[in-house]
Amino acid sequence: MSLIDTHCHLDFFKNELELILQRAREAAVEAMISCGTEAADWPLHCEIANRYAQVHYSVGIHPTNVTQNWETDLETLEQFFAKTPKPVAMGEFGLDYHGIEGDTTTIIARQKEAFRQQLLIAQRYDCPIIIHSRDAFEDCKTLIDQSLCNWENIVIHCFSENAEAIREINARGGRGSFTGIVTYKNAEKIRQALLAQGVERLMLETDSPYLAPVPFRSKQNEPAFVRETARYVATLLGLAESELAAITTRNAKNFFRIA
Repeated sequence: MSLIDTHCHLDFFKNELELILQRAREAAVEAMISCGTEAADWPLHCEIANRYAQVHYSVGIHPTNVTQNWETDLETLEQFFAKTPKPVAMGEFGLDYHGIEGDTTTIIARQKEAFRQQLLIAQRYDCPIIIHSRDAFEDCKTLIDQSLCNWENIVIHCFSENAEAIREINARGGRGSFTGIVTYKNAEKIRQALLAQGVERLMLETDSPYLAPVPFRSKQNEPAFVRETARYVATLLGLAESELAAITTRNAKNFFRIA
């Protein structure tokens, strides 16, 4: 049995990386995608992926990291697609309207323009796209539609909308991926979204170091814990854990085009 953690942030674990990766292997996590969120962390994700065959990486500007210099950062981002290893995806990027402080109109306008520009880059490279959407689903959906990006390349990570929303993105060809939130007692809406999508597009992630699943909730999350989410989701779907692992691993490899 093997699993893939399709979204984690290994830059948070740089001082204990060997231990984190060892625990992941012991939990049958054969691969993971370490997701970049700003120009300062992209070189580290690339370096980690270069050192460890278990790790792949992505590059993007998280919406809360869209500063006044974001356009210059995007010039740097494109350089990574000429590197070895190159990113397996663009992301994470998108929109985040949660708890905005300051000039809301300006901040949202800046996020939207950075989103549009990153979608254009992703189109040029025809690569998978990892979308961050928090309290901004309708605007994210609209901007992707307007971009004419191939929805088959789109995953909305840490999916937190309802079943109707996931049906909308599935109908377009996109998908949601699910974190340990699905194990939380108060997350029935998200469980219903997972059930609505079914297994054909299902991928699992930790978003570590955040959102540890039950029974590790309130602890620091790590890629090994995707095993607990997989165990829970297998029961939810009425599948054997090994079958769920095989399906989600195949889905992740196909979506991110990794061997």
